[in-house]
Amino acid sequence: MKKLRISAISFLNTAPLMWDFEHPESAQRDLPAEFDISYTVPSACADALRKGSADIGIIPAITYQTIPDLVVIPDIAIASNGAVRSILVVSKKPLEQIKTLAADTSSRTSVVLTKIMFQKWWQPGNAGPEFIPIDPDLNKMLARCDAALLIGDPALTAEQSKYPVTVDLGEEWTRRTGKPFVYAFWAVRQGALINHPLAESLVGIFQHSRERGLAHVKEIAEEWTPRLGISKASMQDYLLNNMRYGFDEEQLAGLNLFFTLAKEIAAIEDFRKIDFISSRNVSSAETAKSM
Repeated sequence: MKKLRISAISFLNTAPLMWDFEHPESAQRDLPAEFDISYTVPSACADALRKGSADIGIIPAITYQTIPDLVVIPDIAIASNGAVRSILVVSKKPLEQIKTLAADTSSRTSVVLTKIMFQKWWQPGNAGPEFIPIDPDLNKMLARCDAALLIGDPALTAEQSKYPVTVDLGEEWTRRTGKPFVYAFWAVRQGALINHPLAESLVGIFQHSRERGLAHVKEIAEEWTPRLGISKASMQDYLLNNMRYGFDEEQLAGLNLFFTLAKEIAAIEDFRKIDFISSRNVSSAETAKSM
């Protein structure tokens, strides 16, 4: 059997999703024999799916609109409903005065979300600041620009207290819209499912890994403390109370609103609805192969 290639994210917030893959002894099957895993940043996961060098990836939500023929694993997302702690705008100036913003481009979704914030709410009627791609080092970013966008682990570990303005984008989105925000989710190239023995069981494999990961948050915090230098208690609070790992109707509504606003600011040309993996599209892929 050909192994399915997974492109995963090397951030703390994805660790619960990867539990079975990183701890195969707790899985229901021999995952190392069925999957090849590589780790990168969210934007590179999307590129790997686009190029066909990966079959499955945790992609930034906005990139779903730019890659054809993807289906999404249901009931799993990286989301928040309020403060997220790991998506921040840190600024030396009030939001309405920002003219340059250093953008950590690891996640394209966060860049688009920040542009929406400026054009819709922080600097309405304007195009917003100039976004300048810079590696995620907060001091270097703010030495060059008025403000900085940080995501993931660099945001969790940044020394933000010495700067006058810090905005948690998850909290700001929910305050403005009343909805959760979906940052990323598992997407699969539909062609990878054609005649593959794992096509029918793929959803269960990934959902089981998420459930086992959430049952082992204490162990995840112990594993990650040496990597990030954050207290175990803070990590557990982040994974259990800031992050949301489901993908229900409320989260889907928040995602669709994000897509709508992204179209309004011309970040995407149009958007298509999320196509979740089902027996319908697995069967249609198999039928396409046989024709």
